[in-house]
Amino acid sequence: MRDAPLTRRIGTGERTGQEKGRLPAPQREEGEMSAVRIGLVAAVTALFGGMLPDPATAASPPLPSSPQVINVMDVGGALALTQKAIEAYQKTHATLVSRFVFTKAPAPELPGKLKAQQDAGRVDIDVVLSGTDAISAGIEQGLWTKVLPDYADKFPGLEANYLPGALVMFKPTDGYAITVVYTPSGPLVEFAPERVKDVPKTTDALLAWCKAHPNRFLYARPANSGPGRTFLQGLPYLLGDSDPKDPIKGWDKTWAYLKELNDCIEYYPSGTGVTMKELGEGSRDIIASTIGWDINPRVIGTVPASAQTTVLAGPKGFTWVSDAQYMAIPKGVANDKLAVVLDLIAFMLKPEQQAIAYDDGYFYPGPAVKDVPATLAPKESQEVLKEFGRPDYDKLIAQYPIVAPLFGKDLVAAFHKWDEEIGGAKIKR
Repeated sequence: MRDAPLTRRIGTGERTGQEKGRLPAPQREEGEMSAVRIGLVAAVTALFGGMLPDPATAASPPLPSSPQVINVMDVGGALALTQKAIEAYQKTHATLVSRFVFTKAPAPELPGKLKAQQDAGRVDIDVVLSGTDAISAGIEQGLWTKVLPDYADKFPGLEANYLPGALVMFKPTDGYAITVVYTPSGPLVEFAPERVKDVPKTTDALLAWCKAHPNRFLYARPANSGPGRTFLQGLPYLLGDSDPKDPIKGWDKTWAYLKELNDCIEYYPSGTGVTMKELGEGSRDIIASTIGWDINPRVIGTVPASAQTTVLAGPKGFTWVSDAQYMAIPKGVANDKLAVVLDLIAFMLKPEQQAIAYDDGYFYPGPAVKDVPATLAPKESQEVLKEFGRPDYDKLIAQYPIVAPLFGKDLVAAFHKWDEEIGGAKIKR
């Protein structure tokens, strides 16, 4: 789950963020052929009183005969990584898409908005870009269309094409969302070396430093912050909790640690961008971070290029808690639009489009599928990573284990408990 940096450099222009596969796209003939299969399914349904064949054999709806307006909602900052690829689809599929309409909203607001539209029978969001937060909430509330295996014909060899870490991120969605970008993420701590001489590199050292320097450490509300969420979910591994996958019964050490840490934290921003600004302006000295949130704010100048990061080890060593961005389709989307969105998602998993996800390092490395080296990335991305990337990251990614974050009801439960017992009263919007 990620929120986007406040401003992102894309090409020679600026774009404001949330404050800012190798999978062939099926040809039109395949969509037209699927109409015959759908007709057979309908006949079987009528004959057997609604009994459908195995969903794995179901076909996607036929591609429309006229171009569609597709409404894209971004609640995780993924447009920063995917907008160019989405717009490339429109350029090469003008008979299917007349235009894309992009909107953004905070992740916590989406489920209620979507549920209200579905209850009213007027869904005007055709596809959602989100991290684990809104995807999890949508799965819990039954808001998403089941993509796999229902429309498996659009995604041949999907799991075999994913990078191992991206596959780990895909499986918990139970087919309701498709992983399109991926990062090992964190947790990292980012600091101003000119102000922090005794850099804390363990959980105990961070707590001691925070107590000795009250109000100089900061992380954002986990429910709407990638680094905040990664910090929260990394602690059970670092501290050696009994069950890192059970935030209610297995995180005793984590919740105790966060309560102590809370005493020396002034407030919790509702998004990551504020923490980056305050680090850059000098009002905070150390913040929770991730690989992407380290690289990109230095690229765009929110954080000085001199800022440094370190992994935060605990009694059990260090473990990466990965992150991903997904595309999901709300229930209630009309078949013509559904057909286009499914085709779009398949297009997004091609190597040429995946390479765009290297971007300005925001979700480093970015691609979710195999065989997409940085040499395939746009020249500008390659230059950015050469200047602002950190070679140590690739070494650390290879050195330490990578686990999936919480998902579904467990992630929702962790957010709720944090809001109720840790920082809810100190959130500043």
